[in-house]
Amino acid sequence: MQAALDAAVRDDAPRGVNPRVGCLLVKDSRVIGVGQHCGAGTPHAEIAALSSCGESPAGATAVVTLEPCAHIGRTGPCADALIKSGITRVVFAMADPTPAASGGADRLRSAGVEVIDGVLEMEAEAINADWSFMKKHGRPYVILKLAGSLDGKVDSSLAERLILTGPEAQSSVHRLRAEVDAIAVGSGTVMADDPQLSVRGVEVTSQPVRVVLGSSPIPEGARIRGVESQMLVIGEKDPRLALAQLAERGIQRLLLEGGPTVASAYLEAGVIDEVQWFVAPILVGRGMAALSGLSWPVALDVTSVDLMGEDVRIIGVPASRGA
Repeated sequence: MQAALDAAVRDDAPRGVNPRVGCLLVKDSRVIGVGQHCGAGTPHAEIAALSSCGESPAGATAVVTLEPCAHIGRTGPCADALIKSGITRVVFAMADPTPAASGGADRLRSAGVEVIDGVLEMEAEAINADWSFMKKHGRPYVILKLAGSLDGKVDSSLAERLILTGPEAQSSVHRLRAEVDAIAVGSGTVMADDPQLSVRGVEVTSQPVRVVLGSSPIPEGARIRGVESQMLVIGEKDPRLALAQLAERGIQRLLLEGGPTVASAYLEAGVIDEVQWFVAPILVGRGMAALSGLSWPVALDVTSVDLMGEDVRIIGVPASRGA
């Protein structure tokens, strides 16, 4: 099973609307086929493994990281393909959490195939944790990142541009950006700050998708239009519906970088799963508040507090987080 898990993530298998899945076919203690799912529209791992066989798979065992599917999507049911191939035993790690695709284990058993499940289940769940979350909640896992002064300001009316955090905190943000599928800001932030929303100083195979939340036109020369990655404009004002649109595009993990209006709206909607708040040792006085218009307090269950240079990073989970 570990070899199947390795196959699932080799070559940094693409994340998207489909999970990362690996499959090995074993016969007479020999691996006779290996398959990896490479994204929506490509063969599932079981089909890829069957296609790679140099001999008949009849009598072999299929070891797969996810329960073989039982539905017809862009490809046929993998459970049926395994049955037709003559596979006599299937070992899988985690059950499929999607109602449409689940049921493959029952179909295999009904056809007389031996089925063993739960082998390295936690490890399999770990490589698809964000995909499973997306399937369960219908939206990406959302991290809200904010940086503010000791008196809760993100900008100053007394300075042309206020740089709050130091290099250590900024490096931490770029590492965080490297771990997500997309970075989102409100259209007001695009107009005010002209952000680039890219990963810098950290090696990545591809830049996160840049997302603008709002309907205001994006200037032609805006840095967010850079060629390094795709840009999406989501005009939907309802946070849950906007996030559902991102999930449909395969965004599993989203970093929300503000501004104050967007941050408050998403907190109130109960769709923030983690908050990373950077506090700079400065008192601004007159300026823009980090949050705008919260109707009620949002308590955080703090998971860590770290000193980053002269700045403090507080990570917490909203205690009243919604689904």
